[in-house]
Amino acid sequence: MAPWPEAQANSTPWPEAQANSAPLALSRPAAGTPVLTMRAFRCWLTVYRRIWRSSIWSSVLGPVCYLGAMGFGLGSLVDKHGVSSLGGVPYLVFLAPAILASSAMTTGMDQSTFPVFGSVKWNKIYIAAQASPLRPSDVFRGHLLFMVMRITMNVSIFTVVMWAFGATRSAWVVLALPCAVLTGVAFAAPIAAWAVTLRNESSFAILFRFGMMPLMLFSGTFFPLSQLPSWLRPLAYATPLWHGVALCRGLSLGRLDLLGGLGHAAYLSVLAGIGVWGGARTYRRRLYV
Repeated sequence: MAPWPEAQANSTPWPEAQANSAPLALSRPAAGTPVLTMRAFRCWLTVYRRIWRSSIWSSVLGPVCYLGAMGFGLGSLVDKHGVSSLGGVPYLVFLAPAILASSAMTTGMDQSTFPVFGSVKWNKIYIAAQASPLRPSDVFRGHLLFMVMRITMNVSIFTVVMWAFGATRSAWVVLALPCAVLTGVAFAAPIAAWAVTLRNESSFAILFRFGMMPLMLFSGTFFPLSQLPSWLRPLAYATPLWHGVALCRGLSLGRLDLLGGLGHAAYLSVLAGIGVWGGARTYRRRLYV
């Protein structure tokens, strides 16, 4: 039976409706575009706007207290026994750029562990994003962009503290800031790619206890690697933190070899790239519906 003329007229969209629907379809950004990544990033900015006071003080007081205690307190004892093994510079000058790199590492690890896991299990920010036009890759990149912002904030504050303490020897120290950020991202991206796959948070204790702490102790942070046994040095040279420490220290002292600096930067860039590549895939497997 043929439909009534009225039904046929009602089923045919009016030209005005077609004209009004076209701009809406064209205005929606395609998946994976920077627009969607920035939307995910703004979500984390909204969260941080409510809690920034609790983090800014630790970002300022932490480096001041730590660098003062280690650089001036322990440094006064180290300097009494000679500084030839430190390259002829006071212990404070030797230590400060290494703490800059390790601060970037700890910030990257802090931001890519519990916040990522909690976004799936506790506050469920990632789960809420599934109901939006955001794809898992957009969620990952937006959160990673926020991690980069937090790392940049902390290392910028620490760089100012270094300068205030007189712990720099070269104007090239300004380039240590992006190198420290790269160090932090080299940790944050792969760890975030791994953290989103976890079902419980107990693995983080192992990561911090047997990952972060040994890296801080045996990556040339507090003493030259020449003090380590010869069989242990190759392992230390393979750690990402050592490359970050070498970059920041060389720039702070004005003694960085160009070829060596490019090698350190390439190592960290490859590690960060692997994390970005892996994160896009692990987020899709965990969040795809």
